[in-house]
Amino acid sequence: MAKYIFVTGGVTSSLGKGIIAASLAKLLQARGLSVTIQKLDPYINVDPGTLNPYEHGECYVTEDGAETDLDLGHYERFLNTFTSQANNVTTGRIYQTVINKERNGDFLGKTVQVVPHITDEIKRRMLLLGKTGEFDIIITEIGGTVGDIESLPFIEAVRQLQWELPEEKVMVIHLTLVPYLKAAKELKTKPTQHSVKMLSETGVHPDVLVCRTEEPLGNDIKRKIALFCNVKQEAVIEAMDAATIYEVPLLMLREKLDIICLKKLKITEYSEPNLDKWKLYLDKLKYPKSKVTIGLIGKYIELQDAYKSILESFIHAGAMNEVKVQVINVHSEFITNDNVSEKLEGLDGLLVAPGFGTRGIDGKIVAVKYARETGLPFFGICLGMQMAVIEFARNVLGLTHAHSTEMDANTSDAVINMMEEQKRIKMMGGTMRLGAYPCQIEENSLAYKIYGKTTISERHRHRYEFNSDYLAQFEANGMRATGVNPDSGLVEIIEIPEHPFFIGVQYHPELKSTVESPAPLFVSFIGAAKEYNERSSSIKAGTLRDALI
Repeated sequence: MAKYIFVTGGVTSSLGKGIIAASLAKLLQARGLSVTIQKLDPYINVDPGTLNPYEHGECYVTEDGAETDLDLGHYERFLNTFTSQANNVTTGRIYQTVINKERNGDFLGKTVQVVPHITDEIKRRMLLLGKTGEFDIIITEIGGTVGDIESLPFIEAVRQLQWELPEEKVMVIHLTLVPYLKAAKELKTKPTQHSVKMLSETGVHPDVLVCRTEEPLGNDIKRKIALFCNVKQEAVIEAMDAATIYEVPLLMLREKLDIICLKKLKITEYSEPNLDKWKLYLDKLKYPKSKVTIGLIGKYIELQDAYKSILESFIHAGAMNEVKVQVINVHSEFITNDNVSEKLEGLDGLLVAPGFGTRGIDGKIVAVKYARETGLPFFGICLGMQMAVIEFARNVLGLTHAHSTEMDANTSDAVINMMEEQKRIKMMGGTMRLGAYPCQIEENSLAYKIYGKTTISERHRHRYEFNSDYLAQFEANGMRATGVNPDSGLVEIIEIPEHPFFIGVQYHPELKSTVESPAPLFVSFIGAAKEYNERSSSIKAGTLRDALI
């Protein structure tokens, strides 16, 4: 039977429960244990698929097509293993399941209540992955903070499991904040004390406290927290702010978080942690040999979490190329033909990001044109690929009114059109083309050079597609479709062979990029940006030398 670790949070949101959970899972995995992580979110939405990125950051998509919380991206990037529909559950999904059972008469006329019916369903979901026999340990992150009304049923479910399961089968880690007051020049433990008190009042007592802090805690502070929060001093873990999230597993290793958990769960068979690959990656990340500057053209740039997987993919690809990737956010809404040169000056590469809706579309098209005409390495993802198609249609094919029916339902040249099976769908949630699909790649292409094989599988999240009625026109004028879905014939990859690096993909390669397996497209794109930077620097150096002579 699997063992269960629950991670809760207090004091404030965004302390990093997901990173702590992923770091602990990485350490346990490195010791030879089979581990997975799940996220339970307290909001009423059935999943994040219908949420605006400004509300909740990016929507992460799994192999099996689940639209999930972005923390699942962290889980996959750290563990290098896939998650699934079962790894993310919301209050909305819990209530939807219970209400459907009630409508079906499954409760035999009983009054349906939060306790026991909602909490029973929460517990069923908490234990579900553990019953597969695949995992030794299931780590469950409880979203929100202790004290939130919407989190109470989840905390109550944890309390019940602590009571129902043997003591060595379950434990609770509570993440809190120990703020440093600069005026007083001291760390304050009171927020942590209050958070633990509030958690204890629900009947749940933490076994381990992980304390986020800007300054070292020291033994005196740890002893004070342990005394007032009724935990062992060794179970008070210091979580210092790190330069990168990928340092956190090593910080937790130093604090012996994994050993404390193994002792509590009475797991005696494990090996010394093998983190050689992780340390090698960190060395490359911390000591790059050069730098490239990438322009991220998007419409949600005010919130970094809206493009979280893309930003992390840049970090992975940068380490592979031994360069530091500096990302410059450029809001597509403010790019025009008059200022595009100024906005994109000094870039070594341009990525046009995914998105939905009409806002900022014109700016994306202008940016694509600039990259195509100047030879700047270009990479378009989903909507970014569609913008490249529209730009080419307008400015090369002469189809001046070319557009996507998403933005202009009455366009005379719908080079991007809604997928046939999507036209009959009215509901928004979970109805797009979601999850992993195969793609067949032409051998004589940039895509084949990048992937090194003719068949790949990548994850999707879209409703609109390249209109193949125009394919012959595009290919006759220099834009090739070099990747298609073998079953439906949908165009998945477009590229311009005459350009140094110009590629757009309908899928989302960022969703499969991990520390140990960086996305090939990102690695190649950063490699192209590195070459562009070196070439530009060489030209500038030659110009300066000629001027001095």
